[in-house]
Amino acid sequence: MPAQILALLTAAAWGIGGFFEKRGLLLGNLPAHVGISLLTVTALLVLGAISLPQWRALATAGSKSLLHVILGGGVLAGAVGMLCFYAALRAGSLSRVMPIAFTSPLFGVLLAALLGAETLQPRTAIGMLLTVGGIVLLSIR
Repeated sequence: MPAQILALLTAAAWGIGGFFEKRGLLLGNLPAHVGISLLTVTALLVLGAISLPQWRALATAGSKSLLHVILGGGVLAGAVGMLCFYAALRAGSLSRVMPIAFTSPLFGVLLAALLGAETLQPRTAIGMLLTVGGIVLLSIR
């Protein structure tokens, strides 16, 4: 499946998921950290079962690779990011929280450009500026 289709499916899953996550938090009067814990346990069970045949790859991945995934995905994106996202969902409206929260690709692209992992093309920079402008328009009240 092409990367763009997978990215669009990701956006749909996260956007639709955010709607149900907010409703669940508010309906159950759940603290943000309880909600993210439920998400994490559920994701662990589903993804653990799906990925079980590939767990052998951990033996050859190397400690540097695992550290990047654990710190970047587990701690920063998984724990810190999701805790902030759930707290924002509880506190604000979807129309204000989600556009801002989903500027995350901008940070990834900028970091990749700053560290020399990818070249920032003028067209990409213009698209990023337009994205930020659109988010500002959506967020102003």
